Amino acid sequence: MLAFDVPLSWEDPAAAAARAEADGMDGVWTAEGTHDPHLTLAVAATATRRIVLGTAITVAFVRSPMVHAMTFWDLHRMAPGRVVLGLGSQVKAHNQRRYSVAFDHPAPRMRDMIRAIRAIWRCWQYGEALDYRGEFYTHTLMTPFFNPGPVDGPMPRIFVAAVNPHMLAVAGAEADGVHVHPLHSERTLDQLTIPSVRRTAAAAGRDAGALEFCAPAMIATGRDADAVAANRDRMRSQVAFYASTRTYRGLLEEHDRGELCDALHALSLRGAWEEMPRRIDDELLDAFCVSATWEDLAAALVRRYASRVQRIMPYALGAPETPWASIAAEIRAGAVGTAA
Repeated sequence: MLAFDVPLSWEDPAAAAARAEADGMDGVWTAEGTHDPHLTLAVAATATRRIVLGTAITVAFVRSPMVHAMTFWDLHRMAPGRVVLGLGSQVKAHNQRRYSVAFDHPAPRMRDMIRAIRAIWRCWQYGEALDYRGEFYTHTLMTPFFNPGPVDGPMPRIFVAAVNPHMLAVAGAEADGVHVHPLHSERTLDQLTIPSVRRTAAAAGRDAGALEFCAPAMIATGRDADAVAANRDRMRSQVAFYASTRTYRGLLEEHDRGELCDALHALSLRGAWEEMPRRIDDELLDAFCVSATWEDLAAALVRRYASRVQRIMPYALGAPETPWASIAAEIRAGAVGTAA
């Protein structure tokens, strides 16, 4: 089964989440961009009963493990067993210049954060003494007055956004799932992301097959070929934007385009945003973006993802008239047929 999720925006999230559930979607995800992702999920929790509610992603290091733990324990109480804390390190510039927090040793710090959050949750759920002493975080005080107490249902899951080998290793050894970066291809999934996570999971004595991969799919779609072509131009700009970030150079190197990342980064520093999409040729665009009409989109997504990941989500919902409910149903049916 290939789960089909959708992004949840700030605009009327209760109605949007309820509609997603009624339309047969499997989950909704919020992102820490222009709004706080947790408030939107809290509203969505009051309007749904079945679907997964998660962050893709919450910026990790701008909050302490205790803040993450408390926020998601409250969400867990509102939607027991349905919430997923998706953590992402973000890049150095945003941590330091946008959030004004330190950014050092991101992979070891993420490992420590996940362990600390789980220690706090075990304290609340099982009454274990809180005595976590890690490399970066220490939590040794939890009085009854500040203990929210247990919640019925399985613990919240933790996903990690991972691109490069060190963070992929953390995801495999510590997390319940992986948020794949939107800038991905079949080759990066097959050669880098999936094998790295499974290898480190197995080395840590974990069931590598139990980890979930959630892929936000960059999609160019529309009613007809002309609409698809217009959306391909928009997605070309999105690919160029991500490909200009040096942190993601390894993804371009899988396609022997590492030097393109350097060139795009130089253009971004000059503010040459209109020039950048012209550097993304059709071959590279097709590697990172699924292009298909509404009629053919489900089959295209199943071909790309059914044997690789467990959850997919449109990177952006696009035109409001896009028939996502029927596309989701076709994906589910097609993925079942593929699995069989």
